[in-house]
Amino acid sequence: MTAPPDDCLARNEWICGEYLSTRRHILLDAVAQHLQLTAISVLIALAVAVPLAVLARRWGLAAGPVLAATTVLYTIPSLAMFSLLLPVYGLSAALVVAGLVLYSLTLLVRNILAGLRAVPEETRQAARGMGYGPVRLLLTVELPLALPAGMAGLRIATVSAVSLVTVGAIVGFGGLGNLIYSGMNTYFKAQVLTASVLCVVIAVAADLLILAVQRLMTPWNRASRG
Repeated sequence: MTAPPDDCLARNEWICGEYLSTRRHILLDAVAQHLQLTAISVLIALAVAVPLAVLARRWGLAAGPVLAATTVLYTIPSLAMFSLLLPVYGLSAALVVAGLVLYSLTLLVRNILAGLRAVPEETRQAARGMGYGPVRLLLTVELPLALPAGMAGLRIATVSAVSLVTVGAIVGFGGLGNLIYSGMNTYFKAQVLTASVLCVVIAVAADLLILAVQRLMTPWNRASRG
């Protein structure tokens, strides 16, 4: 009988320290791409979502079309979304970013709009009585009070983006999804498990980081709970 190989890579085990040590640079590159795609997508979506939510809050007639449009975008399956965007962006990282931005808009617009709508009308009236104009009212009163709801949407959108980045592996820009996809094709157990666990770690870390930032930016919430 032939003795089993000593190398866990040769035995194709799910948990293999040898894989981590020999593929460290590959993993770091994949993590970096994953983080980059997620961050760029969420930041662009946030930059678009805030004006849309403000528009929907200021002009009630715009709320319906804005919410409807973003909801329809969210219902499109990810593979179909990337296919629809392919003629515009080609096989590029921009294709993945564009798809993630469109998916993130629904979560961000709804939460930011909900936060703006929750600002008490008497607070707005008091600010106007103190001479606040529309822009100052928005920046110093409405947006800060809407921050908890907006940050909740940001947390959900970020975690969703971390997950959806992996689908970008179909065009070669999926971060850790590239490793998962290639590992599944070759049944490379250690690669599939390691990349999957790192995706979960990134999602949890991003959620906790945004939660910590939210608490720093809303000290009045901590004071009220205390």
